[in-house]
Amino acid sequence: MSEDEIIEEASVEAESPAKIPIAGIGTLVFGKWDATEVTCDDPGIAPYINLTTIGVPLSGGIHANQWFGKQRLSLIERFTNGLMRRGPNSGKKGATVSAMNKALDTIHDRTGENPLQILVNAVVNSAPCEGITRIRFGATSQPKAVDVSPSRRVDMAVRNLTQGATSATVKSKRNLTQCIVNEVLKAAEGDVSSFAVSKREETERIAASAR
Repeated sequence: MSEDEIIEEASVEAESPAKIPIAGIGTLVFGKWDATEVTCDDPGIAPYINLTTIGVPLSGGIHANQWFGKQRLSLIERFTNGLMRRGPNSGKKGATVSAMNKALDTIHDRTGENPLQILVNAVVNSAPCEGITRIRFGATSQPKAVDVSPSRRVDMAVRNLTQGATSATVKSKRNLTQCIVNEVLKAAEGDVSSFAVSKREETERIAASAR
């Protein structure tokens, strides 16, 4: 083997480890789902949906008390945080992360698609475009229709999705994982029986009457 061939082979071996993804943080969500192939059909909220590839959605609150810090927080972690706001899962981060992991597996088994894409579609269909505010004229106030900012649209969509999933577990034999799957799949299809989609239509209907 010539000297040039030895140098070329050594350079190939030096470059090859950099192309292999490292297991854990910085690769796939839960080590299974690739976020690079996920797209958003709504260009307004696309910059505010963060799907940074992480291993486990546990940031330790490093974005708390920062201006728009939640935009740098993964959508998966924001979803799990919403699941433990109230009810029997309040404060149980490990339980909600485990339920979210199992829910993504179930969504993939049912649809055969990337569950992150299904979740993004659910957020898009649950994000209201219009809302209402109250304008005071002296002693009286009246509602006025306003456009909802993109950041608030994502906030409301995640809040309604998680609220619909957690409220479905009350007085029901279904566990949290099953309720997450049902709510996300219905919202991704734009089904009105979804709590988040029905809340979006209600908000936009009230805004339309206040124009």
